[in-house]
Amino acid sequence: MYTFSDQSLADQAQLSAFMDEHIGPNEHTYAEQLAAAATRFDYLPIMDELKQKARAAGLWNLFVPPGHAEFCDHDGLSNFDYAPLAEIMGRVLWSPEVFNCNAPDTGNREVFMKYGTRALQEQWLRPLLNGDIRSSYAMTE
Repeated sequence: MYTFSDQSLADQAQLSAFMDEHIGPNEHTYAEQLAAAATRFDYLPIMDELKQKARAAGLWNLFVPPGHAEFCDHDGLSNFDYAPLAEIMGRVLWSPEVFNCNAPDTGNREVFMKYGTRALQEQWLRPLLNGDIRSSYAMTE
């Protein structure tokens, strides 16, 4: 039988409480700000407010795997231990961004963590992990 680590269980409880206290009550605010925006990619003040709270609560970059603790404020979580956190965040479509755990940024960050040179990590990974910039993904046939 599989059991989640103590860290994952603690994060699950804390993340659930954060979702109940901050995300759920702000779904209407998010929708209002999005409706008032010129495009769906515009800056939404509620997102920055919630990101600051998530970071202060230690719920930031939860996707970072073990062995990459130099890039985050925790020891890293295995995919198994991270999975229930992703499920909790996924209950509200836009909430993974609040915790800096949103696609495509997480995948792009992982590429830089594993394969990026120190120079590339400083130029691109650090700002992505800090939430200062966002990334994208493009593909051609």
